Amino acid sequence: MSKILGIDLGTTNSAIAIIEGGQPKVLENHEGNRTTPSIVAISKSNERLVGLLAKRQSVTNPQNTIFSVKRLMGRKYSDPEVQNDKKWLPYEIKQSNSGGVEVKMGDKWYTPEEVSAMILAKLKADAEAKLGEKIEEAIITVPAYFDDSQRQATKNAGEIAGLKVL
Repeated sequence: MSKILGIDLGTTNSAIAIIEGGQPKVLENHEGNRTTPSIVAISKSNERLVGLLAKRQSVTNPQNTIFSVKRLMGRKYSDPEVQNDKKWLPYEIKQSNSGGVEVKMGDKWYTPEEVSAMILAKLKADAEAKLGEKIEEAIITVPAYFDDSQRQATKNAGEIAGLKVL
């Protein structure tokens, strides 16, 4: 039976853990850290960067560096929180065809779920490399204040990343 990955998908940083011998064990990412910045970017050379690499270039490439995307998950564009966030976030935000939110990275528009899936895919890959086995299932934490739409958006992000979300 393959391991179930526990993922704390955070607004600022994310972490991954497994249960080993009945005890939780936080795993280090590819870079050797126990947390991964929840940041995705398209570099000037059109390469997708996730985590620490995305964070390192954020100052020189703010309009193509997506951070705090969790704040937009499962929300409508008209939501007052989204309208407030739009004022201080350096990247472009627009209303999707369904009334939700899309963010611009490079020359493409992405849903918050797609951006979160990029973070989750990196976490999944890092865990697989660390454990030497395939991970197919995960439990992803959400804040207690998340409503059904936000919880479903988080689950959708996990599924886009190739995980069965338990």
